[in-house]
Amino acid sequence: MFDFESRHIIEALRSGVPSRTVGRCFSEARAPLLSTVQARLDDVRDNGKSSGMIIRGRYGEGKTHLLNTVFSMAFENNMVVSLLPLTLENPMDKMHTMYPALVNHTYLPGREQPGFLDLLNDLSLNSDPSNVLQLFALKELECDKLYYVLRTYLSASGKDDVQFPLRADLEGDFIANPALKKMYRAEFKQVAKFNTPFGKTLHTYDYIAFLSKLFEVKGYNGWVILFDEAELMGRLGKKARLNFYKNMNYFLHPQPNLINTFTLFTFTNSYLDEVIDGKHDLKNLGELFPDKPEPIRTVINDILASLGLASLNQEEILHVVSLIRDYHSKAYNWTPASTDEQLQRVADAAGNVLRTRLRSVLEYLDQEYQYGDAKAGTVGALETESFEEVPSLEEMDTNNYLEPN
Repeated sequence: MFDFESRHIIEALRSGVPSRTVGRCFSEARAPLLSTVQARLDDVRDNGKSSGMIIRGRYGEGKTHLLNTVFSMAFENNMVVSLLPLTLENPMDKMHTMYPALVNHTYLPGREQPGFLDLLNDLSLNSDPSNVLQLFALKELECDKLYYVLRTYLSASGKDDVQFPLRADLEGDFIANPALKKMYRAEFKQVAKFNTPFGKTLHTYDYIAFLSKLFEVKGYNGWVILFDEAELMGRLGKKARLNFYKNMNYFLHPQPNLINTFTLFTFTNSYLDEVIDGKHDLKNLGELFPDKPEPIRTVINDILASLGLASLNQEEILHVVSLIRDYHSKAYNWTPASTDEQLQRVADAAGNVLRTRLRSVLEYLDQEYQYGDAKAGTVGALETESFEEVPSLEEMDTNNYLEPN
C-alpha cells in the first residue's frame, strides 16, 4: 500500500509545482540561510521587531520551495502567513490592487483555507481587545476610517446588510466614505468626521498595519508575508516599476505601526542586469522623481545588495536525492536498486539548474520502477524568464506607465 503523503511529495516534485508539504520535508537543505530566516522570525516573535528581506536566485533554483519552507516554519511559530506571487494580475505598483490578493492568500496557523475575518466574530464593541484595536485605528494610522469601520461592524452584530459591506471593505473592496458615514450615523446617531478623507491610492497601507495589529491582539506571534516571483514586476513600465519599489519600502523598512511583521521577497539573479541596469531604473528615478528619490533609491540598492541563493553543495544534493529515493519508495511501495550515490551522479549529469536535476532523478527512479532498469534522465532545459513589458488594460487605456518602444 502506497503512502499518500509520499505520493503527494513525489507528484509535486515531478510537476515542478512547489507545496508546503515539500518545503517542510526538505527544510534541512540550505540550513545556513534558513537559520538566518529563523533568526528574523525569532526577532518578530520575541522582540516585536518588524523587518524585510530579499533573496535572489537563479531560475529553477528552488526559491518558491524555500518560501514554502519558511511558510511551514512560521506556522510552527504560531504566525499568520501570506504567500503571494507578484504577477501582472497582482502587481505591487498600486497597493489597493495588491491588497485584496494579499488577504486572499493569508492563512491563520493550523488552517488550510485562507481568511481572517472570523477573528472578529468574538469581539464585542466595548471589550478590551476591541478597545485596543479602536485606539490603534484612531491614533496610529494615517486615516481614521478603520476606526469607524470597526466600531460600526461591531455595533451592527447580526445586521447582515451592514456587516457584509464592511467585511468586504476589510478584504479590499473599499466602501465609499459617504456610505460608511451613513452606516455610522444609523448605528450611533453621531456624525463620523474623518481626520483625513480616505483615498484608496493613499491609505491602503493603513489596512495592512491594521491587520498586523489584529493578529497581535488575537494572540499570534507575528505575520510573515512572502512575496514570490517579484521579478515579474520588471515587465511593468518605468513609472509603475518605480512605484513598485516605493511600495516595497513599506515592507523592507516598515514604520512602527506595522506590528510584528517579517516580509520576504524573491527575485531572479538576472533582474539586476536585465531590469535595474538594462532598463536604467536609477536614471529613470532621477527623471521622474528628482525631488524625492528616496525611498526608491534605497530599495533599488537593497535589491542590488540582496542575499544570493547559493546552489546546493554535494553533501546537500546527496541528502536531497536520498530523501527523494525514500519518498519514491514509500509512494509506490517498492525498493529501488539504485543507491543514493548513483542518483547523485544522475543529478550531477543533468546540469546546474536544481529543478532540472531533481526531475532527472525522479525520471530515473520512474524508469527503474516501471522497467527494472533506467537510463540517465533526459529532462530538457528550462526556459528563462522574460522581462518584456506587458501593459495592463488600465495602462493601455491611460498610457501612463508604458515605456516607448
